[in-house]
Amino acid sequence: MITQIRGRLVEKNPTDVVVDCSGVGYLLHISLNTYAALPEGENVVLYTHLSVREDAHTLFGFISKTERAIFKFLISVSGVGPSIARTMLSSMTSEEIQQAIASENVAVIQSVKGIGAKTAQRVIVDLKDKIVKTFDIDEVSLSPSNTNKGEALSALEVLGFQRKQSDKLVAAIVKEYPDATIEQIIKLALKSL
Repeated sequence: MITQIRGRLVEKNPTDVVVDCSGVGYLLHISLNTYAALPEGENVVLYTHLSVREDAHTLFGFISKTERAIFKFLISVSGVGPSIARTMLSSMTSEEIQQAIASENVAVIQSVKGIGAKTAQRVIVDLKDKIVKTFDIDEVSLSPSNTNKGEALSALEVLGFQRKQSDKLVAAIVKEYPDATIEQIIKLALKSL
């Protein structure tokens, strides 16, 4: 129904913004990634999604069409509502979500507050093909780093480190050194933990 809003940003909070469009203020619920990308008090364009329920009509705003597309994919999964989808988009970037789903990384998806193991697996089963096709992700490039990352995480877990703590660190290491071996990833992680 409402697909985009262009206007002056009059109020900016980490979870929502108010955009003035010709004298009408629209309240849009946003992710932390959108919040970080928004300027202060300037004209903005936000891509939107209107969530209609029996008890509420809620407008969600996104800084990019990609973020909105990921949100729509996520809420299409049984058990994932708009608030969990927004939490997921606040915890990770759109690209990280795409990579996690395309590489079937249950642990990364499950690390989001409100998502359990079954829901994380359902997200992957329901969305992997759609994500790979829509965003043209090359599956061949996902496999080696994902395997190394998964094995490095398992090794760190065996050494007594918490999965959530080491997951972000290992993800950053793999991003910076995509060709790193499992041993190199573990050594770099141990220096930082």
